[in-house]
Amino acid sequence: MLKNPEDRRARRSRKLLKESLLELMKRKTFSDISVRDVTDAADMNRATFYLHYAGTAELLKSVEEDLLEELQTLVDAHMQETVAVGSVAPVFEPVLDFAVEHRETCAVLFASSEASGFFQSIQQLVHKNGAPLVRTWFHPADPRLADYLLNFLAWGFIGLLSEWFEKGMALPKADLLDAAQRMADGAAAGLFEERRPV
Repeated sequence: MLKNPEDRRARRSRKLLKESLLELMKRKTFSDISVRDVTDAADMNRATFYLHYAGTAELLKSVEEDLLEELQTLVDAHMQETVAVGSVAPVFEPVLDFAVEHRETCAVLFASSEASGFFQSIQQLVHKNGAPLVRTWFHPADPRLADYLLNFLAWGFIGLLSEWFEKGMALPKADLLDAAQRMADGAAAGLFEERRPV
């Protein structure tokens, strides 16, 4: 059965609008970008824009949600192996590959102060997926410490990626993965290892 051509057109329109917004965000601050700027860049009329989005803020949110949905699907695909081996290593590499594949989008969102909601969403994603692992692996006596660890790791991973992208990914991927793994392991061990009296 042929797919509805209206659905195909709608998907194509949304894709063009998102790509146009991201291109504009490389040159302008988000607050300076108008609906007209986006539709002109997409060679589309404003009426078509408003069929899909109420404004540029909703368009930006849709870009972020698409990325986060893909990322969650990727994490889900590797979670069983992560639990089995007792390490986040199985999910680190595919997540890094995902970030490289979407490097331009990530770089634009990381650089935009208006996209700070994206940082919060990444933080929530790390917490949602990491909290059960921390409870299973470390049995923290104080659950607040797990929250601190996961927030620390989320912001640290964003910073690590931002720095890596800014440096043109000069550090080999294997070295970055090893460093990220060591930092995550070190933070968890330092926080949850049994404190022995001196």
